[in-house]
Amino acid sequence: MKKLFISADIEGTSGIVHWNETDKDKPHDYDYFADQMTREVAAACEGAFAAGAVEVLVKDAHDSGRNIDPRRLPEYARVFRGWARHPFSMMYGLDESFDGVVFTGYHSAAQMNGNPLSHTMNTTNNYVKLNGELMSELMLNCLTASYVGVPVYCACGDRGLCDWLQSVNPNIAVVAVSEGTGSGSLGMHPDVAVRAIREAVQRSIESRSKEECMFPMPERFHLEINFKEHMKALGGSFYPGMKQTGARVVEFETDNWFEALRMMHFVL
Repeated sequence: MKKLFISADIEGTSGIVHWNETDKDKPHDYDYFADQMTREVAAACEGAFAAGAVEVLVKDAHDSGRNIDPRRLPEYARVFRGWARHPFSMMYGLDESFDGVVFTGYHSAAQMNGNPLSHTMNTTNNYVKLNGELMSELMLNCLTASYVGVPVYCACGDRGLCDWLQSVNPNIAVVAVSEGTGSGSLGMHPDVAVRAIREAVQRSIESRSKEECMFPMPERFHLEINFKEHMKALGGSFYPGMKQTGARVVEFETDNWFEALRMMHFVL
């Protein structure tokens, strides 16, 4: 392991339960969780470094892309802040030169009940499905890693999401830093979460091969987006290859994952 990519979100950090805690415009609620997001990212960096990584690229992948305090990260880590407006989105900067991917602060998909902040990419849709299965941002971004041939070594977030990932590939390490129930969540002590992330990342990189940690890539991609407002579906229906199959539903099919990403970039 020489080069690691980290994609960091906030709605799956330990203890978070309310949208105000994700919002820079609500500093009284937000500042603590931005700090914990930074600490969890730093822990992932440190675990990778202990396992031999010498370069880490972090994508600040929440909302404005301006949440992580770069001063709190190790000197071998760089952060891409803001948004490139590229279809890779939360994975921008990843390419085949990387040896692995780690996710921190990730959360359950829209319509999953494992996190009070469950959503997929934004809050304008009721759900996004891939090949009939609810698609989380973790699933979407794991597929992007596989698209460029890079394994996923660890994902950190709520228990529902971690259990799902283990059901898909049990070789990928997970750290369930919280467990959601209704509009609440039971979180690890923040210091325990930081230690657990550091240890899990190091252990996974040291003990698992690239082949063991590849996320499975389907041969074909059928995407279904159910919007909260019918006018969103009408607008999306004009994307090339898109079909509107209901007042709030559009569907798209391709055998090329980048074409799926391109569609979501413009429609979702």
